[in-house]
Amino acid sequence: MKNHLFRDRAPITPAGWEEIETEAKRTLRALLAARRVVDFRGPLGWGASDVELGRADPIASPPGGQNVRALLRRIQPLVELRIPFEVSRAELDAIDRGARDPDLDAVTAAAREIAIAEDRAIFHGYKAAQITGICEAQKGQSVALGTSHADYPDAVAAALKKMRDEGVEGPFAVVLSEQLYKDLQARTDGGYPILSHVQRLIDGDVYAAPGLDGGLVISLRGGDFELTVGQDFSIGYLDHDAERVRLYIEESFTFLVLSPQAAIPLTAGSGKKPA
Repeated sequence: MKNHLFRDRAPITPAGWEEIETEAKRTLRALLAARRVVDFRGPLGWGASDVELGRADPIASPPGGQNVRALLRRIQPLVELRIPFEVSRAELDAIDRGARDPDLDAVTAAAREIAIAEDRAIFHGYKAAQITGICEAQKGQSVALGTSHADYPDAVAAALKKMRDEGVEGPFAVVLSEQLYKDLQARTDGGYPILSHVQRLIDGDVYAAPGLDGGLVISLRGGDFELTVGQDFSIGYLDHDAERVRLYIEESFTFLVLSPQAAIPLTAGSGKKPA
C-alpha cells in the first residue's frame, strides 16, 4: 500500500504521473551502480523497519528475576531518504496537451541526488544510519591506482590476487567513479583500450558510479553484501498552489557487509604502483 504518498490529492493526471515516473526511472536506472554488484532483498514495503541480524547481546536481568538470563536481539534499522522537488503546473498542462518535450529537470535532479545518496551509503557508509560501507570496511586493504591510467590493470590484478588469496572467487566486477570511468574510456595503451584490458582481467563488466570515490573490485558470487529495501523509490505529494506542485521521491533501505574480504577498494590519485 502506498496511501502515505497521498498521490490522489495531487492535481496531476495519469499522463502527468506517467511522464514524471518515466523520467525518474530513466535517471535511476542510469545512475544506480551498487545495485548491480550487491545482493538485493525486497522491496519489503513501507512498514518494514529493520533487518534481523540473528545475533543477541546479554543484558541485565529483569527486576526481581536475578536468575533470569536475558538477551537483546540485534537489528539493523532501515533509513528513510526523501528528496523534495517541484513541477510547474504549466508543464503538467503541456503534458496533458500532448507535449513531447516537458521540462522535468527537477525530477531528474531529485532522482540523481537520491541515487547517489544510496550508492554513497553502500560504498562509503552512513554512520548516522548505522551503515558500514564496502570501502569503509576494507579501507586497510585498498590498492592504489597509481599515477597513470596505464597502471589501472596492474591495480585491478593486485586486488584480484588479494581476494583470491582470501579464498574469494568470481565472477568479478569493477566499479569506478564517474570521472575515472570517463577518463579510462578515452585511454589506450599501445593502441589497445585500457578499459577493455580491465574487462578482460575480470572477465566481467566495469561500471560507472557517481556516488563512489575512487574505485572498487568486487566479487559477484553472492552472499557477501546485502541491500535490503523496504519501500523502493516512490514519488509522493506534498502540496500545491496555482503555479507549482511540490512532490518528493523517497525510499527506505539498509545495507549489510557480510564478507568484507569479497571487495577491494581502489584509491585514486598518486600512490605506490602495485607490485
